[in-house]
Amino acid sequence: MKDQDTLINTLINSEELLNGFTHEEIGDDHLSTGLETPMKPNAFAMSDEEKKESIAKLFAQIMDVMGLDLNDDSLRGTPKRVAKMYIEEIFSGLNPENKPKVALFDNKYQYNQMLVEKDITFYSNCEHHFVPIIGKAHVAYISSGKVIGLSKLNRIVQYYAKRPQVQERLTNQIAIELQTILDTQDIAVIIDAKHLCVSSRGVKDNTSATVTSYYGGVFKSSQKITELQNYINS
Repeated sequence: MKDQDTLINTLINSEELLNGFTHEEIGDDHLSTGLETPMKPNAFAMSDEEKKESIAKLFAQIMDVMGLDLNDDSLRGTPKRVAKMYIEEIFSGLNPENKPKVALFDNKYQYNQMLVEKDITFYSNCEHHFVPIIGKAHVAYISSGKVIGLSKLNRIVQYYAKRPQVQERLTNQIAIELQTILDTQDIAVIIDAKHLCVSSRGVKDNTSATVTSYYGGVFKSSQKITELQNYINS
């Protein structure tokens, strides 16, 4: 525990350069180390119950440092509520055990055009400030012989959204997961989201939104992109 505390203090206070810039100079800019969510090798050494107990204690310390009275009836249960919310809800996508179980079915209808599931509402959290990202995902695929239940498309979006994220990584994770499951490159994912790290703090721009996209296989053609956008906008 002492070694861990030393490492955390070093990281918090570090002025180490990242791509030639300090943490302060980078500010709110999006940084992403790769497709995979950055995780420690021993990320699951603790059980969920142990994690909740530890988070509750640590969050109580945060509240105490801010001067909040933890003896107040309204605040007394907050550390445990936050811990439960983190592990069981908004960051549950970090645990691979929560990954949706997906069953595929033969494409008996011989439907060979694009299938679009649009306006999938999701809530994620920015990994830079741990504040919400609220948006909609549009997912499309063309069957290579197998199809997936429509609700599973939603569940895959939710699974990858329920972790600290950057929108670019979230878009790619959903697309590559679907390519793997459906055994096809013909996948498209478009995400349109509002970041509260932009609207509620920092620049405080409440009108802007961020759009990211992934086009694979036949969806790289301008014709298919236009067709997809017509479906989404209809």
